[in-house]
Amino acid sequence: MDATTLSSNWKKLQATLKQSSAAAGTSTVKRKAADRDVGTSSAKKRKFVEKNASQPRGSQTTTRKRKMLDGSTNASSAATDSGSTTVRRRSSTITSATTVTVSRNAKVNEGRSPSAEIGKYIAMDCEMVGVGPNPDNDSVLARVSIVNFNGDQVYDSYVRPKEMVTDWRTHVSGIAPKHMVEARTLEQVQKEVGEIMDGRVLVGHAVSNDLDALLLGHPKRDIRDTSKHPEYRKIAGGGSPRLKMLAEHFLGLKIQEGAHSSVEDARATMALYRREKDAFEREHLKKWPVRNAPVSSATGDQKKKKKKKKTTRKR
Repeated sequence: MDATTLSSNWKKLQATLKQSSAAAGTSTVKRKAADRDVGTSSAKKRKFVEKNASQPRGSQTTTRKRKMLDGSTNASSAATDSGSTTVRRRSSTITSATTVTVSRNAKVNEGRSPSAEIGKYIAMDCEMVGVGPNPDNDSVLARVSIVNFNGDQVYDSYVRPKEMVTDWRTHVSGIAPKHMVEARTLEQVQKEVGEIMDGRVLVGHAVSNDLDALLLGHPKRDIRDTSKHPEYRKIAGGGSPRLKMLAEHFLGLKIQEGAHSSVEDARATMALYRREKDAFEREHLKKWPVRNAPVSSATGDQKKKKKKKKTTRKR
């Protein structure tokens, strides 16, 4: 073989090898870049694993569940609280309709209360003591109490009898001679009670007896008597029921267990009226319809004077 031909073929081979090596070098670079990418992603995975290694997978799930449970627990507790509040409100509403309100600042023999508002409706009750040779039949006033529509004490006073007391009836009336030390006179009590009753609706149980003891009157149109209410008379067979019986049957209250309290009795009477207020007023309207004021068709100069009829004298 000719050395010249060999050298030319050798040169071509060298050139081909250079091109293939160049191509191989390019693919190698690309492969290295790919390797770097893989390395980077693997590095990211390692970092992610190392980061989460400090907090176990189970704890993450537990924490997430706890958060969810805490949220649901708070929501359920809030719902329970709101529900319990509703129940409390409902129960308080029912209780207020069937129980008697007690004023915290009420004082025995206080007279006119400086804080309690009177309002349109008042309930009154009185306690009596026996006088004269026949104390079982002859009674006089010894205490009077008045409460407002909510049962707050408006007035309370012992009353000094003018006659000699022969039976204090302490076991029933709760009145004793010691209470007469600071008792008011009948005239003073009449004046103060009369001012309170003026223009108001008076509620009582057999209230005519209380008014007779006070020697006071009150318009029948403005009286509501629980002893005469048809619904309450049913449990007494159509007769006049006792206040103690009505309070226990309709209100679930036990009163007059020992000595009576005129304040307690007045509150029970008002509670009985509140319970049947609408029925009371319907029955009352049957006896005392609403009065309509007459309207005059002409006023002042427009009124026509009636002409006098001429009378002729017979001759």
